[in-house]
Amino acid sequence: MIDIGVNLTNSRFDKDRLAVINNALALGVDNMLVTGTNLPESQKALTLCQQHPNLYSTAGVHPHDADGVSEDYIAQLATLAKAPQVKAIGECGLDFNRNFSTPENQQRVFAEQLALASQCQLPVFLHQRDAFPTWQSILTPYLDSLKGGISHCFTGDLAQLKACLDMGLYIGITGWICDDRRGQELYDIAKYIPLDRVMIETDAPYLTPRTIRPRPKSSRNEPKYLPYVAQTLAKAMKVDLDTLITQTNNNANTLFHFKGEN
Repeated sequence: MIDIGVNLTNSRFDKDRLAVINNALALGVDNMLVTGTNLPESQKALTLCQQHPNLYSTAGVHPHDADGVSEDYIAQLATLAKAPQVKAIGECGLDFNRNFSTPENQQRVFAEQLALASQCQLPVFLHQRDAFPTWQSILTPYLDSLKGGISHCFTGDLAQLKACLDMGLYIGITGWICDDRRGQELYDIAKYIPLDRVMIETDAPYLTPRTIRPRPKSSRNEPKYLPYVAQTLAKAMKVDLDTLITQTNNNANTLFHFKGEN
C-alpha cells in the first residue's frame, strides 16, 4: 500500500517518528508521501525523506499559512522541488472554513503555486474546504499545463466529485470515509470514483479511522492504519480489497513516479 498523505513532520510524532515509520512498513505500507505545509515543514519533510528510502515528500504552502509567506517563498519552493524525493507541489489550495489566512492571500498563494507546478512539471497536491467554486475557477486555467493533481482528503458532495473528475484530478480518500457521523455521504458516492482515479491516505496524525477495533488508546492517527481506509473504501466501491490496493498503488506511481526515483 501507498499512503499518499501523511504529516510525519507534525510534532505529535516527535517522540517516536522512526517507530511510526517502521510500524507502517511492517504492516505493508511500502511508501509514504510526507506532506509539506509551509517552507519549514517542506524542508523538514525533504530532510526526513533523504534519510528513509521509502519516503517521498511534497513542497508547498497550505492555505492556513498563506498570510505568512516571504517575498521569495516561490524561489525557495522551486529549490526544494529540484530534489528527487519531492514529487508534488502542495499542500496548496483554499480553506474558507477557518480562514486562518485572508481569502485574498490564499487565492494569490494558490495561483502562484499552480504556476510553479506548471513550471516545474510536478503534480499538485490540493486542499479545498468550503471554497469549491473559487478553488475551481483558479485551478481551471492551469489544468492544461499541469502534470496532473490530486484532490487530497476529498470530503465533497457528488457534484464536486464529478467536477474534480472532469478536471482530470485523482481523488484522495482518508479515514473520513470510516466515520458514519460525518463521512456517510462520502461512503455513498465513492462508487462513482473510477478505479483508475482513486488513492488512499491517512492524513495522519488527523482523521483516525473510527472502524479500528479495538479502539486505539491514542487519538493520533498513523500510517499503519491505512488498511482500515482501504477496507472501508473497497466496501463502498464494491470492489475486491486486493484489486483496490493494486489499483491505488498503480495510480500513485502513475501520478508521483515513485518507482526507481529515490
